[in-house]
Amino acid sequence: MSYTVDFGLVLGEPYREWIMQGLGVTLQISAVSIVFSLLLGTIIAVFRLSRVKPLVWFSMAFTEFFRNTPLLVQIFFWYFGSYAVLPEVVNKWLYRQDFEFAAGVIALTVYTSAFIAEEIRSGVFAIPKTQLEASRACGLSFLQAMGYVILPQAFRIVIPPLISQFLNLIKNSSLVMTIGVMDLTYMARQIEAHTFHGFEAFTVATAIYLTISLIVSYTINLYNKRVLRVTSH
Repeated sequence: MSYTVDFGLVLGEPYREWIMQGLGVTLQISAVSIVFSLLLGTIIAVFRLSRVKPLVWFSMAFTEFFRNTPLLVQIFFWYFGSYAVLPEVVNKWLYRQDFEFAAGVIALTVYTSAFIAEEIRSGVFAIPKTQLEASRACGLSFLQAMGYVILPQAFRIVIPPLISQFLNLIKNSSLVMTIGVMDLTYMARQIEAHTFHGFEAFTVATAIYLTISLIVSYTINLYNKRVLRVTSH
């Protein structure tokens, strides 16, 4: 029995709507995780740069653990074990929400924030130490100096690698299908199960992921050409 490639079937109704719904979930979970991972990564980076030893040790353990364990394992960890590691009030709130979506956000956030923390820390190291010392000499606390003087400059330096981390997060979001989040990859799998046209379904999904990646890459190149060139002058 010969196999006939039929993209019209996959792109027709109702499967086209399934793909759009999956894309919406992918963009939503990616956007939420990007915001939280940037916030958490910044906090972890500040902890690592502080002189408070427990905070330094915690930030080191955090980055090493989450950077060196597979994301898929972490997704299953938060999905099956959140009740054991999170406060009861948090678990009750999560179960009132879309629990699979929330577990995916937590996993993507903590995993990506570990990498973002290191990017931010490298950006801070690119700032002369004299600026921090001068800020402290002017009466600013450590947190004030970091917030008003050091971090704004560090973020401008590390925007390209940060965007790369965000791109990785978007691609990594495809793994949340394993816990039942109905993202783009999940919907492609559902289309394959209903039509037995897996090649077409996953080709369309691949094309969408590629389009998102190219848009992000174009943004990075545009930033490098315009913003960094202006800064250098």
